[in-house]
Amino acid sequence: MANLEETEASLSEAQIAVHWREEEYLYPGARFIGQANASDPAIYERFSEEHFPECFREYADLLDWDQYWHTTLDTSNPPFWKWFVGGRLNASYNCVDRHLATKANKAAFIWVPEPEGDQTQIVTYRELHRRVNEMAALLRDFCGLKAGDRVTFHMPMVPELPICMLACARLGVVHSEVFAGFSGAACGGRIADSGSRVLITMDAYYRDGKLLDHKVKADEALAVATGQGAQVEKVLVWRRRPGEYHSATPMTEGRDFFVDEVMKDYLRKQVDPVPMPAEAPLFLMYTSGTTGRPKGAQHSTGGYMAYVAGTSKYFLDIHPDDTYWCFADIGWITGHSYIVYGPLALGTTSVLYEGAPAYPDPGRPWRIAERLGVDIFHTAPTTIRMLRKLGPDEPGKHNYRFKLMCTVGEPIEPEVWRWYHEVVGKGAAAIVDTWWMTETGGFLGSTLPAIKPMKPGSCGPSTLGIYPVIYDEEGKTVEAGSGKAGNICIRNPWPGIMQTIWGQPERFVQTYYARYCHDTASKDWHDWPFLCGDGAVQAIDGYYRILGRIDDVINVAGHRLGTKELESAVLTVPEVAEAAAVPVIDEVRGRVVEMYVALQPGLQAGREIEDKVKMAIETEIGKVARPKNVWIVPDMPKTRSGKIMRRVIASISNFADVGDITTLANPDIVEGIRRQVYKQKTERGEAPRELSAKELEEIQSFGRAD
Repeated sequence: MANLEETEASLSEAQIAVHWREEEYLYPGARFIGQANASDPAIYERFSEEHFPECFREYADLLDWDQYWHTTLDTSNPPFWKWFVGGRLNASYNCVDRHLATKANKAAFIWVPEPEGDQTQIVTYRELHRRVNEMAALLRDFCGLKAGDRVTFHMPMVPELPICMLACARLGVVHSEVFAGFSGAACGGRIADSGSRVLITMDAYYRDGKLLDHKVKADEALAVATGQGAQVEKVLVWRRRPGEYHSATPMTEGRDFFVDEVMKDYLRKQVDPVPMPAEAPLFLMYTSGTTGRPKGAQHSTGGYMAYVAGTSKYFLDIHPDDTYWCFADIGWITGHSYIVYGPLALGTTSVLYEGAPAYPDPGRPWRIAERLGVDIFHTAPTTIRMLRKLGPDEPGKHNYRFKLMCTVGEPIEPEVWRWYHEVVGKGAAAIVDTWWMTETGGFLGSTLPAIKPMKPGSCGPSTLGIYPVIYDEEGKTVEAGSGKAGNICIRNPWPGIMQTIWGQPERFVQTYYARYCHDTASKDWHDWPFLCGDGAVQAIDGYYRILGRIDDVINVAGHRLGTKELESAVLTVPEVAEAAAVPVIDEVRGRVVEMYVALQPGLQAGREIEDKVKMAIETEIGKVARPKNVWIVPDMPKTRSGKIMRRVIASISNFADVGDITTLANPDIVEGIRRQVYKQKTERGEAPRELSAKELEEIQSFGRAD
């Protein structure tokens, strides 16, 4: 029998039959089609490959340019594409200043605090302009920041976050927001990687009814950053409640400053927006990878702004008079693209919500939607599943009316899609099921809601100007309608694509292009397909169904967690010799993490070590990554070369068949692990659930790269 490693290496994604039922088409109503920004099917012809790359002028012309570009796409240094070369613009101006003539008194943001008794705040475009200018003046004159410098934010969902983003953009300062739920250590590593000299944070914020101490993470972050050779000069601290400090951590004199106190010197200051080259970086967004070091996805100013403005207009169907609510967090790329830069570029009104989706009860989102007259609702399948489980009948109790709903972040199951459409959307809202990722800046797959019908479980065809292909492991094309899965790639550059991995250009090429580029000397973009990192299958009608990650990244409630990052955190526990993270199918969160650990010789398993493992992950990454279970095992199932077979323990955690283990170096260990895990799961009330064909394939192929 062949060595197990050889068997796995030879197994092509395209050889795995994917059994899934084609769902029915659903069509939006005439009322929606009549008002849609894109209702003419000829738009697909305008964005066809024949008209690439000039088709993206249509997106870029949605912006105001200080200087028009001379080259739409520069491919002279592949795959470091440059869009709209020669053009100059300012993202802050495009999101704020240019709307003042007609929308000064219109709400840019409506901020809803988590405590239901607290007052909703409205930030008009006029007020946003004033506050962005004041913050820009503070950053320039108090912090000494200039174009090209980097600033890290570690902030929750409060208006001060987009204000800081736009203030940086006004100066040409590159911002890097770290999700507030991440730990101080995770923030510190990103500070060091980006070379930020300033950290902007908040003393506290509300989550699930509690006022959480957030400033404490700043001190942890700076300790980690300093240990990695970074020097942070100033920490700017916003106060959640004006004049009150809600952190047990003291302010460090000469380093920490309350923004409201410093701001007194910059009230009513005006800062001219700096015209930035289109290819100048606008922000960094860190994303987990298959190694412990997160990847700083660097996004441009001109290309990114054009792409999010265009996709916001056509796929989210945002009109300036809409009230739009993206129920996501600005700490992720969805919030950057489709809470801040895209909607503001179009001059619309966006809702910001501070807290937990179902606090104090699962009717909260629908009360907000009714009270504020929300037209467009945008959230993740995890949130939809949660609200469906906790309050399946709640939407029907509230008199709101969505024209369009969006789902983002992970594939959505057809039965959950139908509840979203029929109950949340009341059978009337159009749904766009979008597929994309941090690295792509904006949507890659989606229906144009007034032109292409909806199909539960499928994101739809590619978006305008995006030309995908599905390759097998050998680089052969997997044809539509074949029922075979493969690795989905994008054959062409597009304006929203990341420019590089910050400080790691070689890793950028290796991660996204090396697998399917067969001529590294070529300057023809056709020779540089972009590997998205997802498995997919394409139906005969051209619609794509996304099957999940092909690398070792676990998508927990829409948060991408690299297995190596999780395992590296666990290995900081002295008692642990080996660690392996695996995904477990969860009906609410999509996937959750379970950790397997083997101890140093002579040590005994115990709850104390399990708690240490969980705390290490919370400390190094954040509570969002806390494992559901920690299994302390005598040894890991391994190949003869010593590689941990993650697919075996992933199968055990999911009550699935472990497959052929006869060629393992230690096959006898598997049955002992299985008995241990099944016994403890049964005692904890974790019953087996039947896996779909797609879920089973995902679990049994997990860690194949090992």
